[in-house]
Amino acid sequence: MAQRMLLLLGSAQPELSRALLEEMPLGQRDAQLMTLREQLFGTQIISVANCPNCGERLQITLDTRTLRVADHASPQPISFAHASYTVTYRLPNSADLLALTKVSAGSSQKNVAASRAFLLERCVQSVQADGVAQTLDELPPAVLDAIAAHMAEADPQADIQFALNCPVCGQHWLAAFDIATFLWSEIGAWARRIVRQVHLLASAYGWSQNDILNLSAARRQIYLELIGNG
Repeated sequence: MAQRMLLLLGSAQPELSRALLEEMPLGQRDAQLMTLREQLFGTQIISVANCPNCGERLQITLDTRTLRVADHASPQPISFAHASYTVTYRLPNSADLLALTKVSAGSSQKNVAASRAFLLERCVQSVQADGVAQTLDELPPAVLDAIAAHMAEADPQADIQFALNCPVCGQHWLAAFDIATFLWSEIGAWARRIVRQVHLLASAYGWSQNDILNLSAARRQIYLELIGNG
């Protein structure tokens, strides 16, 4: 998925090098994807979620403007103190996700804990306890949890969640929204829809693909309705 998102961003922002795109913190990348989504399909998002308790299928209406975080995270190193530890790290980016994908592809251990450990290893630049350098293996779990939590707080756009309530059983839960996965699915559905339209109109009128694609979406819809496929 990281590779696909880089391709989308590269086509939308050809002035940026591949290296710069890869180095964007994930929240900054997702903000750019949100802008691309608005340009392609508008601001309204209609999605579905299944209740984790009873399985009820809920339709959700979102707006990209309400999913935006005002301040975008910086790619610069971040330092913070926790107990006697001082930690310096950078935020995860697409290059990290690409590296994680390569590691996971050759391993059967594809779990959240292993992924978190891999990202921490790449992103944490230094840890000191009372002025003495520490490795991640030497850190207690509470400190590792604090680092992960600090990363999430520093890049909130990368982890969008919203509260849902099931009208059937009353279950409350937090659902995550991943703009990267959602946008790629939307583009795939749009491409399949266009191919079907080309097939129907070419079959009915004998027009070439270029002729059909040169028609506006509204004009194509009129012709589709005329042949009973609107």
